[in-house]
Amino acid sequence: MSTKTASSAPSPVIEDRAQLLEVFAKGEKPQETWKIGTEHEKFVYRCDDHSAPAYGDPNGIRDLLDELTQFGWSPIEENGNVIALSGPDGTVSLEPAGQLELSGAPLDNIHDTCSEAARHLEQVKKVGEKLDLGFLGLGMWPDKKRSDLPIMPKGRYGIMLDYMPKRGNLGLDMMLRTCTIQTNLDYSSEGDMAQKFRVALALQPLGTALFANSPFTESKPNGFLSYRSHIWSDTDPDRTGMLPFVFEDGFGYERYADYALEVPMYFVYRDGKYLDASGLDFRDFLNGELSILPGERPTIDDWNDHLSTIFPEVRLKSFLEMRGSDGGPWNRICALPALWVGLLYDQTALDAAWDVVKDWNIEGREILRDSVPKMGLDAPLPNGRKLGELAPEILDIATAGLSARAKLNGSGDNESGFLDPLREIVASGKTPAERLLERYHGAWDGDVSHVYEEESF
Repeated sequence: MSTKTASSAPSPVIEDRAQLLEVFAKGEKPQETWKIGTEHEKFVYRCDDHSAPAYGDPNGIRDLLDELTQFGWSPIEENGNVIALSGPDGTVSLEPAGQLELSGAPLDNIHDTCSEAARHLEQVKKVGEKLDLGFLGLGMWPDKKRSDLPIMPKGRYGIMLDYMPKRGNLGLDMMLRTCTIQTNLDYSSEGDMAQKFRVALALQPLGTALFANSPFTESKPNGFLSYRSHIWSDTDPDRTGMLPFVFEDGFGYERYADYALEVPMYFVYRDGKYLDASGLDFRDFLNGELSILPGERPTIDDWNDHLSTIFPEVRLKSFLEMRGSDGGPWNRICALPALWVGLLYDQTALDAAWDVVKDWNIEGREILRDSVPKMGLDAPLPNGRKLGELAPEILDIATAGLSARAKLNGSGDNESGFLDPLREIVASGKTPAERLLERYHGAWDGDVSHVYEEESF
């Protein structure tokens, strides 16, 4: 989730609706300047007993952040607490229960993305050795109850923790017990954004299946392959889902802004503090009628904050975010941007992917999304096939897209090799979660604690 940083200039007050759309339009970039942003979260645990360290504990989360500054990271504070770090590789931040996230810098290619992830993991492992902390790459805590987990001292989290249970049964699980990998990509125009949004949204269930990695809850199988994905279906219907309007004629910035304005607010950030605006209407804010700030109108920063509190499977800000995948090991951190860059950053590949999904109907897309958390690659496609049957074709399209980009490393390899972990999953027909379940029922003899030995970074 977003971390507030010091702004060098006051944010403009929103005087008219055009400024709302301008946030999206300012994201337009010529293709030669498109970048790749990758975010990945991991669980932090104590090596001796696998417990989740609290922020202020000795050798806890605050000490972890402090120790990371030796690698050139600069602390970001909120109310006197270091809650994030900034540096050349982006931002290191905290999710609500202390999950550690790297929001990577915008990079030119996936070779650089993978190097960035490797540097980050090397740094946290070095600090972890000193503090006796480990880092687990899964989509959900395999053994923790909500009550086992600490809360980080970030103002927005207190507001969200209070509001979430009013809108769904699993919102607290989303905040406290899950981890994800996410890819952020650019677009050149409103039309380009719309085509990419549609392809990414339709195929997001494939990303969920290929990265499904959360089959355990409180030390037992939970009946899902991606319980993290299931959690989003019962978190907050106002701000989640597959957004059917994206596939309607005329979709663009205006329609997404209308959707965002329909989503209730969480907070307003003023003078270093988060003010509770949960359930209030941003349109009232635009009219100077927000009850907690009467007479005051929002700024562009307020609009960007509001956009960051919307959680569909694909999200638009000044770039597109692909949000459907569970956390996992290093090679899948590299594989996720490879998948989406291959599909979305080459026009021939993008057109081919759109040809695959353009005739899917709304009901079929919803059934696919709802089936994937349990069924993975066996989930039904709108055309009657199974998702696993489509996966090789989509990976071939992504491979061709990456090859056409011709972004080579020092050995002359293009980016398509980063898809290898996904090819192996498709060839086997088994998601990462199914492989974990095989070990749980086999070599682990029902003891989920073995996951710490086998799935830690």
